[in-house]
Amino acid sequence: MLSEEKLKEEMNGAIDWIADYVKKSNANGVIVGLSGGKDSATVLAMAIKALGKDKVVAVSMPCNSIASDFDDAKECAEKFGVKFIRIDLTSTYTEFEKNINEQIPKVGAPELTREAKINMKPRMRMITLYSIAQSLGYLVIGTGNLCEGMVGYTTKWGDSAADFNPIANFTVPEVFKIGEYLGVPDSIIKKAPNDGLGGQTDEEKLGVKYVQIADMIEKGDIEDKSAKEIILKKYETSKHKRNPIPTYNFDRKNYLLESE
Repeated sequence: MLSEEKLKEEMNGAIDWIADYVKKSNANGVIVGLSGGKDSATVLAMAIKALGKDKVVAVSMPCNSIASDFDDAKECAEKFGVKFIRIDLTSTYTEFEKNINEQIPKVGAPELTREAKINMKPRMRMITLYSIAQSLGYLVIGTGNLCEGMVGYTTKWGDSAADFNPIANFTVPEVFKIGEYLGVPDSIIKKAPNDGLGGQTDEEKLGVKYVQIADMIEKGDIEDKSAKEIILKKYETSKHKRNPIPTYNFDRKNYLLESE
């Protein structure tokens, strides 16, 4: 983990970067999907520090979710005095799943898999955020951390989608500390990370601890060889989530590109 001095320096650098990025984009502000977890709460605090609370909107999007997550999100929004709305996606999700399951047998699958259904939720949430952001002239700010990104613990075109992300290069322990520095409520800082989608904590789903992922990032090795193997395998199999969309390329003139 970065030293306290270095972490505060980079935290302030990220906050300045938010302000600069929004200004250069000619955006009116940013929108945050506020889940009740540490990452989104920390990003909310950073955005408010960078832009002022009047240029930040927080959105809670429960979808068959844990009720306490909404309570934590609401507490966080109220503490920072930011504009906050709740859009319940449960009925939309239920109808969406039903419609797909009625048709998918025609192409060879009996029904949506468990993982497919879990990943529908963050994708629906991102549609919601972008719809609101476009209507306000805002940017969608990302909330995924470095540990999640390195092992692919993210949904492609779901929570991994954003216009920009100020915490993408901070590990989970570092995000915890930044949240503490900026006054994120203890109820959020101290609870076990949980995406609220599968009934398990993040670490239970991953099979490793976030501190182990952070150590692999920073040191390249950990004592638990089983955990190391899991991390390296997840890193390899999730590369497609970190890479640009592959495209077929061939030699051709493109005067628009050449004019840049």
